[in-house]
Amino acid sequence: MSEIMFWEAIRRAHDEEMARDPLVICMGEDIAIAGGTYKATNGLYDKYGPERVIDTPISENGYTGLGIGASYLGIRPVIEIMSVNFSWLAMDQIFNTAAKVRYMSGGQLTAPIVVRSPGGTAHQLGAQHSARMEKVFMGIAGLRVITPSSPRQVYGLLKSAIRCNDPVFINEHELMYNMKGEVPDDEFFMPLEGSELTRAGKDVTLFGYNISVHWCLQAADILARQHDIDAEVVDLYALSPLDRVGIAASVSKTHRAVIVEEAEPAVGVGAEVMAVINEECFFELDAPPVRVSALNVPIPYNHTLEKAAIPNAQDVVKSVLKMFGK
Repeated sequence: MSEIMFWEAIRRAHDEEMARDPLVICMGEDIAIAGGTYKATNGLYDKYGPERVIDTPISENGYTGLGIGASYLGIRPVIEIMSVNFSWLAMDQIFNTAAKVRYMSGGQLTAPIVVRSPGGTAHQLGAQHSARMEKVFMGIAGLRVITPSSPRQVYGLLKSAIRCNDPVFINEHELMYNMKGEVPDDEFFMPLEGSELTRAGKDVTLFGYNISVHWCLQAADILARQHDIDAEVVDLYALSPLDRVGIAASVSKTHRAVIVEEAEPAVGVGAEVMAVINEECFFELDAPPVRVSALNVPIPYNHTLEKAAIPNAQDVVKSVLKMFGK
């Protein structure tokens, strides 16, 4: 095992898959000579050249469509959209073209494309650069959506995504790129479906994904040390398809559920997980499921207001204590 940063794990996965398969290419703004805004493609341009590591114009709709078209011919593009806020401009290509082509062609065409994009609230970037858009992508049939929470996950998931024949959207959090974690030295792959039991417990399940997994783990430590509540933490790293079986199994064990997300609650991941709980294991519940979410406001630029708009570990603790009548 080696301890490396999140961005280094992404770069390693890129490098290994490009070395293995000459049809794997990378496209995006400033990913070639500059090595990427978050260094995730650093050095790949020098190693593989301009035909496989391609700097694009500032035209998300254009270069995403170009990559999807290339994927129809057997190329396996990895598209980096510099910020998930800019992916709005490429949604027609991702949603109407990549996600639907297998169905609309009767299986004659596939779009083996990966779209990577950082998002989330990250230190005063303002309302137009702090989007949490995973709930938008997970609502599109035909598109896989994954949200890694560690260097190990992003390495294994990116390698699996590149080899997958379905279009895959990878939502990375901007605050995680310098996060360190252990990654096996040997090559490994993570399934693009499922969830991970991050911490076992018996009293309540805390569901998180991406950065909210870390809030759940912090909250679980506080609950155990200060309140004698044993919380289980489940990482919903695959948002589409969602792990209905894993969700139901954990809630049937603990009989309580808190779903934690950084995004606004309306029509969100938390709402979908609550629907799964109600449909799959309603009679196992000892209390109604609870969501911990952001305030339903555009993210403020002011640092104090920004912090007030998004949840944290203490908000998770308060929700659990309220559930237990404390």
